[in-house]
Amino acid sequence: MLTYFKILSTQRGGWFLLSLSGILLEATALYFQYGMGLQPCVMCIYERVALLGIIFAGLIGMIYPQSMLLRLFALAIGLWGAIKGLLLALEHLDIQLYPAPWKQCSAFAEFPQTLPLDKWIPAMFHPTGSCTEVSWHFLGFSMVQWIVVVFVLYTLILAVITLSQFKRLRPKQRRLFH
Repeated sequence: MLTYFKILSTQRGGWFLLSLSGILLEATALYFQYGMGLQPCVMCIYERVALLGIIFAGLIGMIYPQSMLLRLFALAIGLWGAIKGLLLALEHLDIQLYPAPWKQCSAFAEFPQTLPLDKWIPAMFHPTGSCTEVSWHFLGFSMVQWIVVVFVLYTLILAVITLSQFKRLRPKQRRLFH
């Protein structure tokens, strides 16, 4: 199994699928926001940023996937995005499941002054909703619960791919007589 993931990480197709899945999830989030009228909260916006880290990891990995250094750099960014997104989604889920006056999220996104995404791209990063509001369900799970599942899958897949980087591939041997 590790051999399969190592080979997959040395080809552009695997990195393309990583970026494409993230782009499709971002597009889905924008559809929920503009197509269905659901308002994103601050935690939703932060989860979008974590997903952007995964997209960028796929783009970086596509540059030159045969380079071990570039693959490890892309995997570090992807793992950071997946783990950070998972932690944010778990915190968001805690706020939704156990609302309390002392557990509230901010009404404003707190991006660094050097990267004010909510000012640069307000259509995508400006929060307008409440973190405690649950307005969508699918198969009995809320959107935040599905986001937890997504980030768990990303974390597991990227962790296995990272572990596979330490697997040695056997050189292909020519068979003269078969």
